[in-house]
Amino acid sequence: MEKVMVAMSGGVDSSVAAAVLKESYEVTGVTLRLFTNEDIQLDRSKTCCSLEDVEDARRVANRLNIPYYVYNFGDRFRECVIDKFNRSYIEGLTPNPCIDCNRFIKFSALLQRAELLGQDYIATGHYVRRRYDAEAGRYQLLKGADAGKDQSYVLYSMTQEQLARTLFPIGEMTKSQTRAVAEQYGLINADKPDSQDICFVPDGDYAGFIERDTGRQFPEGDFVDKDGNILGRHKGMIRYTIGQRKGLGIALGKPAYVIAKDMEKNQVVLGDNADLFCETAYACDVNWLSVKRPEKPIRVCARVRYNQKEQPATLYPLENGNIKVVFDQPQRAITYGQALVCYDGELLLGGGTCCSAGAAMMNESSWR
Repeated sequence: MEKVMVAMSGGVDSSVAAAVLKESYEVTGVTLRLFTNEDIQLDRSKTCCSLEDVEDARRVANRLNIPYYVYNFGDRFRECVIDKFNRSYIEGLTPNPCIDCNRFIKFSALLQRAELLGQDYIATGHYVRRRYDAEAGRYQLLKGADAGKDQSYVLYSMTQEQLARTLFPIGEMTKSQTRAVAEQYGLINADKPDSQDICFVPDGDYAGFIERDTGRQFPEGDFVDKDGNILGRHKGMIRYTIGQRKGLGIALGKPAYVIAKDMEKNQVVLGDNADLFCETAYACDVNWLSVKRPEKPIRVCARVRYNQKEQPATLYPLENGNIKVVFDQPQRAITYGQALVCYDGELLLGGGTCCSAGAAMMNESSWR
């Protein structure tokens, strides 16, 4: 019987993944210890990665009668996720640490550990599906059957080797079906709420976390308009992101939105909602997962944030490996540091990190 190591967070999705795989595989459950609550200076009751979650995973493993272990990947998580998160915000970007966690921890460090222990596969509770295209000779990643729970966006950076060795047993299920299966197996977390927000910033105060974690304070500066006229004072650049309206602490007599940040001048640029719309996005650090890199423009549907519905666009591959995506309709608040992920129907083609339009445009001559 083939062996599979299941990443169990203590939630219902990964618990059901372990349960259904046990019907056909020799299953081992593992929980990844990524940080302690003391590390991030939060009360342990306020974070999803608490001792309670570890105990929930352990109780599920006992219920299923499978071996269970806790692996400490804290040093790697600190280096590849938390430190990168801090650095990105300080540089003026808006990162998605869930993508980095999947890229460097779950489908890299965990897979390496599984291989050392003689496991044939790893598995997670993500709502995605995979298939093998014999004609293309590639494994392919597809959206989960439950459109409302699809998590393919955060997995675009997987490699062919990782996808070949990973199982997604609940990808064909809806969330309600997953909970029903958990009830059938008598799992204690069948009704457990889904975790929200970034695991190491459960209160959503990103700026507060960065200041505590780095020991740095970020100076006040000027709010300015598009012409550089000073409008007021901001409370530190890390407290603002593109598209933000709430929490600006400034009254202009009309709605104001963050439309740009000038890190060198320590200025936050404010404008109207209309100023946030743009047809063109550029992405670097591009990963082609389900298909080979195209040699000419292709039609795609793309999204520039996790909760956005895909929008029709034309993708232009650039010779330096970057991509240019021109949407049929202007998109709001395309934000540097977020992921730009492209699809063909349910098939995830690939994606990259939204980068500076100016930097990308300097390389556009290579496409022409």
